[in-house]
Amino acid sequence: MSRSRERDVMCKESKDDKRVRGVSPAHAYPSQVFVGDTFCYFSGMTFAVVGIIGHFSKTVLLFFIPQIINFLYSVPQLFHLVPCPRHRLPRLNRETGKLDPSVTTFHKSQLNKLAKLIMGLLRLFKLVKWEEDKDGVVICNNLTLINLVLITFGSRKESNLTAILLIFQVICTAVAFSIRYPLASLFYDV
Repeated sequence: MSRSRERDVMCKESKDDKRVRGVSPAHAYPSQVFVGDTFCYFSGMTFAVVGIIGHFSKTVLLFFIPQIINFLYSVPQLFHLVPCPRHRLPRLNRETGKLDPSVTTFHKSQLNKLAKLIMGLLRLFKLVKWEEDKDGVVICNNLTLINLVLITFGSRKESNLTAILLIFQVICTAVAFSIRYPLASLFYDV
């Protein structure tokens, strides 16, 4: 094989190799690849290591505002105060082609006092869709940020929902930058 042919083959292989390794091209709408737990753990660990070694762990933490909000909103289900199904992602309504919030069904008597208090507060602030029949059977949305967006803005197509979530991430990033730089003296030892 000639040197130029060898170089062309190597360049083509490295381009293909980058596509295989990167999830972004295949993760664009409509998604062909869904990252799992392993990739999420790896990327989270990478952010943590970079933040710790680079001595800017507080700044890195600020960029996780949406994930922190999602965790706090999910606490009742994550700690089994409210029943938590295995899959909490929105459901596709085949008739409309839009995503609807996924739900969990349980009897109100299953909730302890703390769960009733938390769910009462979420209902008060309209952060949960709660339907209860006369027998005490409750149909409640699963507590994830994605479902919260669907409750707030209504059923959406996947592309529209993705755009809303990305805009929210950008807004949170802008808040993180404003906390980190112009307001640094309030939050950091400067």
